[in-house]
Amino acid sequence: DNAELEPYKKQFSENSFWKKLKRQASKAGVKVVYTALLLYHAYRRSDTPYWAKSIVLGTLGYLLSPIDALPDLTPFVGYTDDLGVMSVALVAISAYINADVRSKAREQLTKWFPKYEPQDLQSVDDKI
Repeated sequence: DNAELEPYKKQFSENSFWKKLKRQASKAGVKVVYTALLLYHAYRRSDTPYWAKSIVLGTLGYLLSPIDALPDLTPFVGYTDDLGVMSVALVAISAYINADVRSKAREQLTKWFPKYEPQDLQSVDDKI
């Protein structure tokens, strides 16, 4: 529900998004980072409607929030709730994730995970 994400919208800024991904990429893991990048690049598309951008802002704000269901201090476990929230958002806005969005997300992903296996992303791509 988008209303539940509303309080998190103010947590999002592009600067803090990139800082957190850069700092936490290896702890978060390839699936969390890829999902976040897909959402971000879908948000940046000019033809993504306001309602979808609103979902993305709330979702990425949740990722950036210092207070969430599971603190992000423990590798992988701490990002389980973030991945769950982002997965729901990904399905909701999947119509706005095209080949260009996927390409940009994968290009950025290789900067942090130069040797990721494409099949590691399959479970994310299967949702959209």
